[in-house]
Amino acid sequence: MGVSKKEISPCPIDVTLSVIDGRWKGTILWRLLDGPMRTNELRKSIPEITERMLLRHLRDMTEAGILERHQEQGLPLRVRYSLTPYGRTLVPVLDVLCSWGREHLKRDLSI
Repeated sequence: MGVSKKEISPCPIDVTLSVIDGRWKGTILWRLLDGPMRTNELRKSIPEITERMLLRHLRDMTEAGILERHQEQGLPLRVRYSLTPYGRTLVPVLDVLCSWGREHLKRDLSI
């Protein structure tokens, strides 16, 4: 029987995936590796994502402590997101996932 999202799995891989799992979370993290981005910049860099889904994923990762939300004073409202120091600890994990993904794509293309 599977573990629901509300339950905490004893498996460290499940715990990791519960934080970064989501159709667009990996892409969002990948975009933020180069530095902070405004919400609109993120949205434009991922044309397939809906604004609702982007905001949901940003909120989830902010609540998990992976991202930091910076709101600038003034109008129009400007919000930037960046990796927190804790979120930066995911960089080696993301690097390994990227390497594996590249190899998997090559494998799929050669079959």
